[in-house]
Amino acid sequence: MKATRLAIPDVVLIEPKVFGDARGFFFESFNQKAFDEATGTRFDFVQDNHSRSSKGVLRGLHYQIQQPQGKLVRVVRGSVFDVAVDIRKSSPTFGQWVGAPLSEDNQHQLWVPPGFAHGFVVLSDTAEFLYKTTDYYAPEHERCIAWNDPDIGVDWHFDGQPTLSAKDAQGLPLKSAEVFD
Repeated sequence: MKATRLAIPDVVLIEPKVFGDARGFFFESFNQKAFDEATGTRFDFVQDNHSRSSKGVLRGLHYQIQQPQGKLVRVVRGSVFDVAVDIRKSSPTFGQWVGAPLSEDNQHQLWVPPGFAHGFVVLSDTAEFLYKTTDYYAPEHERCIAWNDPDIGVDWHFDGQPTLSAKDAQGLPLKSAEVFD
C-alpha cells in the first residue's frame, strides 16, 4: 500500500497494491495494521456503508459535531471528486480543503479524519461508494457547510449546476457553522 499525505497532512490518499491479469484483479481493500502504519493513527472502524449516486449529485460538506466520524472512502463503480475540509478551529489549516479523484479504475481510497467536513461530486453516469466510519451515523449531530462557500473555495472539478439535497442546499457558510475547537 502506498500512502500519500495531501496538502493537509492529516488527509491521506491510499493506493493499494493491485494484482491483476486478463482474468481480473485482487487487492486488499482494508488491513488495520497497514492503515495504522500509513496514517500514523489508530482508529477502530464501527460501520461500513454502501451508497450510490447519479452524475452531477453533490453531497456535502457533511460532518457530525458530536460523535465525529473519520471516513475511509472508496469508489467501486464510476468516478467522483472527493473533498475534505479542515474544520478544526485550532488547526493551522482551518478552512482549507483538499480533494482527490476516486474511481473504480484508480482504486484509491481517501482517509478523512474526524474534525473534517466531507463531500463529493459524481463525475460518471453513476457512482457507488464503500466507506468505513469510526463512529456511528447520528443524524441529530450532523451538520452541513455550504458546498459553494466562497471563503473555502472548493474547486469541484465539475461544470454546471450540481444536483443537491434540500439539506445540502441549506448548508451554512463556514463562518456561521458550528465547528471543532
